[in-house]
Amino acid sequence: MKIVSLKRLGEIETSLINNYPDLEFYFFKNAVDIPTELKDELEILIGYDSGVDKNFINACPNLKWISWYATGVNNLPLEVIKERNIILTNTRGIQAKQVSEFVLSFILDDYKKMRTSYVNQVNKVYDSKLTGKRLSDEKVLILGTGSLAQQTVKLLKPFELEIIGISKSGHHKDGFDNIYTIEDLESHLNKADIIINTLPETQETYHLLSERHFKIMNDKCLFINVGRGTIIEEKILIKVLSHNLIRHAYL
Repeated sequence: MKIVSLKRLGEIETSLINNYPDLEFYFFKNAVDIPTELKDELEILIGYDSGVDKNFINACPNLKWISWYATGVNNLPLEVIKERNIILTNTRGIQAKQVSEFVLSFILDDYKKMRTSYVNQVNKVYDSKLTGKRLSDEKVLILGTGSLAQQTVKLLKPFELEIIGISKSGHHKDGFDNIYTIEDLESHLNKADIIINTLPETQETYHLLSERHFKIMNDKCLFINVGRGTIIEEKILIKVLSHNLIRHAYL
């Protein structure tokens, strides 16, 4: 069995070759570097490269499994992969810890006015009236309840927030006070002080949020997007912010 990596793996390469002598490993930096004769025979492709497109897949007639070194797979030729019955796996959840810490940082930066404090410090200004806001009892609405959302909930829970989730199924997940289906989204938008998008890009989530949704939101709402940017059309988000339909956004 021939296994091709689209990433050089350093010492791991020798370890793989020595520990699995019945398998043939090949290591490249880019998909374009793979010779034609190897494409004809490779069965497993691991790594991440924008060169893995429809033409590349069609040039690999024996390809059975793509192990993708990224969470997002929306740039891959998914229809071709499906037609060929090629197994596709990704690194779902691998960024949950890092990104959830950014979410917490964004919220604290905003609520504790850290940026304003820093600017004042640089300019040698002391403002005794500058005070932050407490997080306790604030209402958080998280779009998506996957690994990123669940890790975010773990970090936010000690702050005694009310945390609501929105998912396709509405199934309960640990840490959330309540979870509702996507059909219930609009009825909860105006109740949230903080709205966090963690959704991936799918046909259902592409431009899921429209200007109408932001008009429903509380105008004091903080919007954080750590999911795909395509949750909202960029020009709509610019309009939302310029018209102060919400207070602030972290993207």
